Amino acid sequence: MPVNNHPEQDDQRQPSDFNVKYRRDPMNKDHNPINVNGVFPHLAVKANHFPNRTETGIGALMPWADRLWFITYVAHKSKSGDGTGLFSVDNEMSMTKHPAGRVGTYANRLIHAESNQLIIGPHAIDPVGKVHTFEKLVDVRLAATMRHLTNPANMVYFLGMEGEFFEADVNTRKVSLLFNLMDELEVRDRPHFKDAFTRHGRVVVANNSYFDKDYAHDESDGRLAEWDGDRWRILARTQFNTVTGRAKGDLGHAIYAVGQDRASALLYVYLPETDWRIYRLPRSTHTQDHAFTTEWPRIREVESERWLMDAGGLFYEMPAMTYGNALRGVVPVCRHLRIIGDYCSWNGLLVLAGDQTTPIGDANPFAGQPQANLWFGKTDDLWHFGGKPAGWGGPWWETSLQADVPSDPFLMNGFNEKCLHLSHDGSEPLTVTVELDFQGTGNWHQYQQITTNNGYACHVFPSGLSAHWIRLVPDRDIQKATAQFFYS
Repeated sequence: MPVNNHPEQDDQRQPSDFNVKYRRDPMNKDHNPINVNGVFPHLAVKANHFPNRTETGIGALMPWADRLWFITYVAHKSKSGDGTGLFSVDNEMSMTKHPAGRVGTYANRLIHAESNQLIIGPHAIDPVGKVHTFEKLVDVRLAATMRHLTNPANMVYFLGMEGEFFEADVNTRKVSLLFNLMDELEVRDRPHFKDAFTRHGRVVVANNSYFDKDYAHDESDGRLAEWDGDRWRILARTQFNTVTGRAKGDLGHAIYAVGQDRASALLYVYLPETDWRIYRLPRSTHTQDHAFTTEWPRIREVESERWLMDAGGLFYEMPAMTYGNALRGVVPVCRHLRIIGDYCSWNGLLVLAGDQTTPIGDANPFAGQPQANLWFGKTDDLWHFGGKPAGWGGPWWETSLQADVPSDPFLMNGFNEKCLHLSHDGSEPLTVTVELDFQGTGNWHQYQQITTNNGYACHVFPSGLSAHWIRLVPDRDIQKATAQFFYS
């Protein structure tokens, strides 16, 4: 059946209007929507063939005004992809395409508590479903909306994928450009900003620029950076995909940022007591390395006060809380290949946004009309959603080492079989002390020493041996060393 296109403007509708029209026939009580393992085909969103076949990913999800709202993204601004826009799904699984919605490249969403609005794409939606638009932002590829540092009751910030950093009034919808982050953050080539978050008196932004040429020298125009309202500070010069945390309260003070380099996936954690700390995670796929293919790793609260992290092709349980200024309790759930633009809980279900069929200007001759859909299930279904947790990565990839300086902690928890490959370019043997943090408190204990023979060593850990984190300590300076764990 066709999508319900309401002729009336959204800002004229009342709450009762949401239940006026249904996709299924309300007189036929025995007719139910087709459900294929959590996917309802009638909820698919499709871009038209003209003027170009590009992409129709679902970039943001949010329960609001008695519905599940989502917004789509095309490959680039509003030059193509007619048929996409702003949608909502009601309790009867009837989908509405809203006439106020705009076609564009959008993956931002934020609940602005003071004005009681959902900000999604260039739109602001009130609790009864009225849709307003920040007109100046319609043609900006919006990656994030975040709270304002000095006037949070009336203002928000918007981040564009090309590095545009705006502030906007949530009441008048007046928009002002504050920064071009390509200049502020020394981004030389093609930007691909993905996310931003505000807490602890700072705005943290993530840019995931990483292209084929960047592999050779392990530095790119990717950035993790923060702004304190006065100056910008670059934290890392590699690709970062998402940054988030709790806006306030006692159930978690940390800011989390997820990225990657050649060696592994990266998890940066900020606490006021410690500043930024670096942890490393395995990746389970190389299909999400390039800037364009890492859309969009996220950290979200999917059950009340329980978080889920998507990073490097792995889902993880993710604690919102930190204890003793240390991170523990990161547990892998499953591998997957799905592009998941966003995920949330709605009506007791876990909902995953998708991006399934992407011709991108017919670069893929085996993909036709751009399409995407949602997946509905329960959080616990993810343990059977993909493959068992497995992956690879480590603290070093042709890295310069200093004697007695420990590596970044690497996740060890939650995998069955584990081995370590160690190599270096030195002419003399290298001895590495393997240390374990089995409590997850930052207290390290020596497990074993491994010495290379002819520049290489491999160590297989006993089955059942695990800890929250593992790290390596070299006994001497090395120009180039590599340490990679393989988990299965």
